[in-house]
Amino acid sequence: MDYGHSLQFGAFVTPTAADPQQPVALAQLAEQAGLDLVTFQDHPYQPAFLDTWTLLSFVAAQTSRIHIAPNVLNVPLRPPLVVARAAASLDLLSGGRLDLGLGSGGFWDAIAAMGSPRRTPGEAVGALEEAIGLMRQVWDASTRGGIFADGTYYQAHGAQRGPRPAHEIPIWVGAYKPRMLSLTGRLADGWLPSQGYMRPGDYAAGNARIDKAARSVGRDPREIRRMLNIGGPTGDARAWAQQLAELVLTDGVGTFILAGDDPRLMQVFGEEVAPAVRELVARERAEAGVAQAPARSSAALAARVPGIAYDAVPQGVHAIEPGDFDFPDVQSTYLRGGRPGIVLQPDSAQHVADAIAFARDHSHLPLSVRSGGHGVSGRSTNDGGLVIDLRRLNRIEVLDLAQRLVRVGPGARWTEVAEALGERGWALSSGDYGGVGVGGLATAGGIGWLARSHGLTIDHVRAVEMVLADGTITRVDAASDPDLFWAVRGAGGNMGIVTSFDFTVDEVGQLGFAQLVFEASDPAEFLVQWGALVQAAPRELTSFLIMGAPRGDRPPTAQVMVTVQRDTPDGILELLQPFAQLGPLLQQQVQLTTYPQIMANADLGPQRGLGEPVARSAQLDAITPAFAAAAQRMLAAGDSYFFQIRSTGGAVADVADDATAYAHRQANFSVVAFGANLTGFPRAWQQLAEHSRGVYLSFDSSDRPERIGEAFPPATLERLRRVKARVDPDGIFRDNFAIPPAQALAG
Repeated sequence: MDYGHSLQFGAFVTPTAADPQQPVALAQLAEQAGLDLVTFQDHPYQPAFLDTWTLLSFVAAQTSRIHIAPNVLNVPLRPPLVVARAAASLDLLSGGRLDLGLGSGGFWDAIAAMGSPRRTPGEAVGALEEAIGLMRQVWDASTRGGIFADGTYYQAHGAQRGPRPAHEIPIWVGAYKPRMLSLTGRLADGWLPSQGYMRPGDYAAGNARIDKAARSVGRDPREIRRMLNIGGPTGDARAWAQQLAELVLTDGVGTFILAGDDPRLMQVFGEEVAPAVRELVARERAEAGVAQAPARSSAALAARVPGIAYDAVPQGVHAIEPGDFDFPDVQSTYLRGGRPGIVLQPDSAQHVADAIAFARDHSHLPLSVRSGGHGVSGRSTNDGGLVIDLRRLNRIEVLDLAQRLVRVGPGARWTEVAEALGERGWALSSGDYGGVGVGGLATAGGIGWLARSHGLTIDHVRAVEMVLADGTITRVDAASDPDLFWAVRGAGGNMGIVTSFDFTVDEVGQLGFAQLVFEASDPAEFLVQWGALVQAAPRELTSFLIMGAPRGDRPPTAQVMVTVQRDTPDGILELLQPFAQLGPLLQQQVQLTTYPQIMANADLGPQRGLGEPVARSAQLDAITPAFAAAAQRMLAAGDSYFFQIRSTGGAVADVADDATAYAHRQANFSVVAFGANLTGFPRAWQQLAEHSRGVYLSFDSSDRPERIGEAFPPATLERLRRVKARVDPDGIFRDNFAIPPAQALAG
């Protein structure tokens, strides 16, 4: 039976210690010959052999493409929890190139001599089954809590999970006897026997037993790759290829691993035999109509969400489903836990258009658009719907050196942008955290460390390429479509998906960056004084403030961060000196640094948010005593665990209120607070918001209808509705603080 697997070819190299560089050189030759994997036997009790795990690690560092694997790992001599961590680590270091062959033992005298227990064949199978379960729990880093197991052979008492490997490490089992074959069918990803140990008919019989065991647990037998360690040829390369092709077509072998250390034979196998086998099999499969092995397991298919046409995902658009290995890495954002039905990751504007078309066909489901996954508002993930994830659109390029014009993809992170621009002494005003994606921030506003000196991020946008709700790919700037260009800068998430931004950036040299922690025994008074200092300071200075709920009997504290765009210590200290008098200093750090170093504060790994964020935002003209008193009451009651104020004004206010959809230009401060509860926090925030002039939607997680009117003044909102009616009349982009199109209101 042909299982329809893509064909793989590998080498089985002796890990000789007599000439330790020989197996490394053979592995490199295998890669050069085009082979897919190189494997090594594992006999830790054999002094004539190098330690297999050490050799695998060294070979991984000396190669770049080929997969590496033990053939097979001696599990009785290697604790499974340790093996799992080592495997994940090597997989990460090698860029996802480790595969894992496992064996239940054998050579029990030698194993016992090494201090491990001697096991009967039945015990060995049971131990391997427990080991496989523990290994997969280690790799399941997305599950909360430790690993607990009270097995017959292995125990775990709260062992921590992780690290998560770079790819779903397949587990292959070397099996011959009925119980091992059954285990392979139930649990393994591949069957790896050696041809030399088998008689005619054994492979077909093994397949039958594996298939039966697979079906007994609801698996498709095609999920299990059929492999074979083989010896050298019995004829020329063409005859050899025909023999192997017959094994594919009749016995379903999908992976052939050549045992031996003959470099000439290895080269022939990779360069001549493997292509010939692929050609022969492809022709026969086409004539026989053999179906390709499924890309996803039965368990993964069972995790699909009803109502999503998974088989209709546009060709070329990378899709991640709930049952896929990568899904835990993309399901949530920085602050919000989610479980979407599918995550689409386009890598071009056309693929974005294709993804939007897929979303239109599923308009009954939520649609979230994600750039970096930070998402304070929590709208870049959902439950049961679609996510268009733009992380693959992350290119950063210089278009014009003289004009300092750069093009940036929406999936780039701001720490990456800062680093790329910093190489030329440039910077682009962005947020305060390097892990934020470009797309969400550059369509909403962008209030960051350079706001008062260089304005908002949107103030540097000169043009965008974007995809509209009907799939149209268009370039938008002030000349081509002034209304849409106006709307994109402040409400872009409502109008379409931006696939690239053209920015003009600034020359920014060294900066002063101060991190000061004060005792703030009178929080309201501290806020008022800090606000007054910021407003009186020249625009070279931008400051952020953070406060939280009181902790026990300790006095309240305030963390003040200040950037100063001066490049001399004396100039920096001159502007910082008034801030140092705000109160008793508990901690201080002042440094002469660069913008890329300030923005290098990010973890660019997967986001693991849980639950639903509760956040509110406001724009303020000044920190008045009344506002400060309301903030103090909210913090003292423990209603907010994080309270931040960012200074704006300066260059932000140089732009007219109606020049962009971001309208509250005259505000000097932007406030965000995260609620610790759903009862007291909304009431406390309402008292505080009474003193504000508007809302910054990127920092507001509520679904209150009135928040749209708070974010956009009437004239701004009316213009946005007209633009929305033209570019998204059906409300495809409705899940991120939707602005109703004009005709919807009229109806």
